[in-house]
Amino acid sequence: MFATFLSSEAGSVTVDWTLLTAVLSGLSVAMIGLLSVAAQTPTNAVNSTLNADVIGQHSSFD
Repeated sequence: MFATFLSSEAGSVTVDWTLLTAVLSGLSVAMIGLLSVAAQTPTNAVNSTLNADVIGQHSSFD
């Protein structure tokens, strides 16, 4: 019975797709982490500009 299990290839496709999905999920999480860190500098620059030039000149928008 164990020899039949070892020689069977019925579950290998499932294992392949599971590993592929796990690797792609891991890469996606890593890319999101890298992109979010890289986007902080331009976002902070826009925030400073808006606070200093646009919003800083108005006491109220009413």
